[in-house]
Amino acid sequence: MNAWTLVYEGYDPALEGLREALCTLGNGRWATRGATPDGLARTPGTYRAGCYDRLASQVAGRTVVNEDLVNLPDWLPLTFATPGSDWFRPDTADLPDYRQELDLRRGLLLRSLRWRDDAGRVTLVRQRRLVSMADPALAALETTFTAENWSGPLRVRAGLDGRVTNRGVARYRDLRGDHLTRHTTGAGDELTWLTAQTRSSQITVALAARVAAPVPGSVSAEPDRIHTDLVLELAAGEPVTVSKIVALVTSRDPAIHDPLTAARRRVQMAPGFGELLAAHETAWEPLWERARLDVDGPELSQIVHLHVFHLLQTLSPHTADLDAGVPARGLHGEAYRGHVFWDELFVLPWLNLRFPDISLGTLRYRWRRLPEARAAAREAGFDGAMFPWQSGSDGREETQTFHLNPESGRWLPDVSHLQRHAGLAIAYNVWQYHLVTGSMPPWCAELLTGIARFFASLTVLDPLSGRYEIRGVMGPDEYHTAYPGAAAPGLDNNAYTNVMTVWLLSRALELGVAGPQEAERWTDITRRMRVDFHDGVISQFTGYADLEELDWGRYKGVRRLDRALEADGDDVNRYKASKQADTLMLFYLLTAGELTDILQRLGYSADAGLIPRTISYYLDRTSHGSTLSAVVHAWVLARSDRARSWQFFGEALLSDVHDVQGGTTAEGIHLGAMAGTLDMLQRCYLGLEPRPDGLHLEPLLPERLGSLSLTIHLRGRRLAIEADHVRTRVDGITLPRGADTTIPWRTPS
Repeated sequence: MNAWTLVYEGYDPALEGLREALCTLGNGRWATRGATPDGLARTPGTYRAGCYDRLASQVAGRTVVNEDLVNLPDWLPLTFATPGSDWFRPDTADLPDYRQELDLRRGLLLRSLRWRDDAGRVTLVRQRRLVSMADPALAALETTFTAENWSGPLRVRAGLDGRVTNRGVARYRDLRGDHLTRHTTGAGDELTWLTAQTRSSQITVALAARVAAPVPGSVSAEPDRIHTDLVLELAAGEPVTVSKIVALVTSRDPAIHDPLTAARRRVQMAPGFGELLAAHETAWEPLWERARLDVDGPELSQIVHLHVFHLLQTLSPHTADLDAGVPARGLHGEAYRGHVFWDELFVLPWLNLRFPDISLGTLRYRWRRLPEARAAAREAGFDGAMFPWQSGSDGREETQTFHLNPESGRWLPDVSHLQRHAGLAIAYNVWQYHLVTGSMPPWCAELLTGIARFFASLTVLDPLSGRYEIRGVMGPDEYHTAYPGAAAPGLDNNAYTNVMTVWLLSRALELGVAGPQEAERWTDITRRMRVDFHDGVISQFTGYADLEELDWGRYKGVRRLDRALEADGDDVNRYKASKQADTLMLFYLLTAGELTDILQRLGYSADAGLIPRTISYYLDRTSHGSTLSAVVHAWVLARSDRARSWQFFGEALLSDVHDVQGGTTAEGIHLGAMAGTLDMLQRCYLGLEPRPDGLHLEPLLPERLGSLSLTIHLRGRRLAIEADHVRTRVDGITLPRGADTTIPWRTPS
């Protein structure tokens, strides 16, 4: 096994969706799934960061409006045919050999195959594909044909196809996905091109292609697709190469006047495939240097490299200047419609220590939507800024009003917009960026202040108990949307929301952003917020103790209990069962000391056994219906049960490579889980913790992790850190065994 390549042998149409997602190529501005250029069982997808469109659909007698990350025209199509044969399709072809290889270090997708046609002619085909990290407008596909046991003509067809729709997720297919309209095609100056426009957002998309071959081609066009036909003369054993250089430009791109003019010009100026590849490889080199994270063992190394690769393809230096957030499923598919949730909570801690400019760009995406968040809070009767659970183009709430349960076939109300904690994640990210970089731009302080004002406004004082409460919300669990039998959705005093509100108001007071009256009330909230307890553990919400215990034996191995129970005519709200970490998120974001201080300040007892008891209690009642669940559980068990922590870490590592959620990876990678595994290695197992006085370092490697080495960048300073079970080295200096070290912050010169 090579730690830098992901290899698939053979062609299996049933596995193409998974391979397409994992073999996606991108540069932070846009990405293309690893679909074959010529297959039948393909789900082509090209997605540009921030390119959304909104459509209305009629579903189950209702009008449903959804905003999607748009599937843009397909630039990949290229097929071929020997004399008397149909166009090559791997799904129906006789393939003595077939291999697909993702070269992670070079950002290159390779395919090689041998095709035997009905006449027994064998043709070797080798392809190389890239989406340029050097020039974010360009992509390229190179195909080399070698006739092994024959000579004669080979027909080749290379095209651009604008007929694509958003149809990559089966459960969304009752919703409209025809986002592209007003197609045009054209040819000239040895180029072909295609343009389209999104229906409601009216974003213009232009693709231009240059096909280079040893023979001239002929062009055929329709309004929504165009292709170039070639006839190559092959001699046995002599390779012939066709290259296709493509530019993709949208009206959202910087420094352009007209997308089509820009796309044509970029292709005309572009060099050949070899020079493009060299520049692309050169652009990847410093990214890998800054992102260096070495572990022992080729399998673990391969997955770590794969996760870094997909993170940097979604969020690269090219992303920093875009108006784009952190899509939960990357730029790799259509699950969650390309929306932005809270996943930057798991992504930014890794970026902060290597690419703080990218982190800042994602925070700027939130800040630009601050006016919409303020309007949402105002309309709901609150102060400050209420950020949505699902965000897209303009920051309005994009959560659907009802959703399909694929197990029952029923459309059900969706109230997940009540996950107000999305704003807490944004504020936490602002603070973490501040700790690592020492910077708090005024607009970041404005962002944190707006969120603090909202949560202070959301908090009400119960005159009977003398405690502040937050009512009618949902926590991260997502299974519990309401009390059993209740007419209205929402739950009271979700522990995660309440405690993190106290944390947020404390940080805002520390910054001094509150007015005199605000400061008095915010301080009071940080001393009298309600947190419920039962059976010696923190209660997930008020009334949790009254819920029924679930018969876990009946639903053993079922990850989506909500769907299974609803299909059985039951309701998950009745049970002490969680989809993923909820209360345990407190132990993920806060140190034991921080949480204990908050609880004691609120007047609650927090003995040494509270945290382990709470972890054990909810661990026994969680179905792990989200890939993030394994990340959080690995984290919270790291100091108390290293063997079980490593087990959860392994599940998180394999969640996409092995598609542990049963088909979901084909719809897009799980970016938060990928980034979360990388952050586990650095902040949890290596013990890197940003604090006001510096970067705290306290390694505690699991037994099965022999060594860990990485590079981070802190305020203009590059640090190389190595650790194993015997010693820790920082920039070549060995620290005493078991040392608890703080690396002081250094202000950049």
